[in-house]
Amino acid sequence: MDIKSELLGKIKDKSAVVGIVGLGYVGLPLAVEFANAGYKTIGFDVQTKKVNAVNAGHNYIGDIVDDTLKKMVESGKLSATSDFSFIKDVDAVAICVPTPLDKYQQPDISYVKGSTESVAKYVHPGMVIILESTTYPGTTEELLKPILESSGLKCGKDFYLAFSPERVDPGNKQYKTKNTPKVVGGVGKDSTEVAAALYRSVLAGGVFEVSSPAVAEMEKLLENTYRNINIGLANEMAIICHRMGINVWEVIEAAKTKPYGFQAFYPGPGLGGHCIPLDPFYLTWKAREFNYHTRLIETSGEINTGMPEYVVQRVMSVLNKKKKALNGSKVLVLGVAYKADIDDYRESPALNVIDLFKQQGAQTTYYDPYIPEYRYKGETCVGAKELTDEMLKEADIVVICTAHSCFDYNRIQKLSQAVFDTRNAMKDVKDRSNIELL
Repeated sequence: MDIKSELLGKIKDKSAVVGIVGLGYVGLPLAVEFANAGYKTIGFDVQTKKVNAVNAGHNYIGDIVDDTLKKMVESGKLSATSDFSFIKDVDAVAICVPTPLDKYQQPDISYVKGSTESVAKYVHPGMVIILESTTYPGTTEELLKPILESSGLKCGKDFYLAFSPERVDPGNKQYKTKNTPKVVGGVGKDSTEVAAALYRSVLAGGVFEVSSPAVAEMEKLLENTYRNINIGLANEMAIICHRMGINVWEVIEAAKTKPYGFQAFYPGPGLGGHCIPLDPFYLTWKAREFNYHTRLIETSGEINTGMPEYVVQRVMSVLNKKKKALNGSKVLVLGVAYKADIDDYRESPALNVIDLFKQQGAQTTYYDPYIPEYRYKGETCVGAKELTDEMLKEADIVVICTAHSCFDYNRIQKLSQAVFDTRNAMKDVKDRSNIELL
């Protein structure tokens, strides 16, 4: 029996052992799904805190049902380690490590490179390796393939290699890892077939096969660049509408009534999360290699990254109408998570907004029930333990940066001197005498 048939057989009867490199927002939910589908699954992370938590059955990711994680660990289907030699015992491995930008806004693929080099030390015939980390087109074939083949094994003959972009949307009530469609592009048809078969055996959202890893890599960038550009348009519309005395939120609601040709995107204090603010820069960086300047992408990036400053300017204007300066005023920021009802503050624009308020001399505090403290620019910021009546009354202005559903917006409006709502979170509040919208 050839290695492809043997591996497909292991996938079919769930006897394959699956490894997940990186136990963050992407890796841990994926590991739980593989284990829940019947595969023996081993997770790896360099952070011993995460490894110990998984092995104890303790969940630290909001989208995972705690009981499911505990059940998988207790059944022996799921375990975690910080020893990379576990790779020698697995048949399939998914690399789910971060791909941030460096200080020059260029791709930092050191985590992907380091993980691949570690896998290469233990790679063996009959394996499939799948990269899920978002990256620039060409990474799988130009970076991973040579590193893995340095072991002496050949891709497509001794092992299989593919790219399948993660599509995790923290806090999404409808689409989770289990039911979100997967895109898979392998190095050759055999790699695509094996990787697709693995995902089909676990996920319920379907698998769409493409002709190469580069297509799958570019597809992911298109998804998030599409959102980046359209949010940039919504933010620019918000600025224009404010100057014209038009409610941009009402404009968007009206446009949404068109049953074709329009998808609603909303303005806000800036972009947050690990994908939308970062991924387009992977494309602009790679495009330079082909002597192309991505004007539309970079323009939307300028608009979106400028929104925190715009929020501060608007708050200054609101305070100015009350004959108050921002310097010395008490500013209360509600919500620092990058989106509603989650505990993730990666790249959250609220952090920049708070920092800018402090730079202007404002006495700034924040409250977020999901995030009691956060680190930004090397410093730890601690929020209020609860949202008291006194805090609302004493603040010269309350700035809503995240529209958590647990906030009592009627209470906030009633007790606050002034509210600047960057998310239209208070749309159902009837008394709008002290509310100003982005």
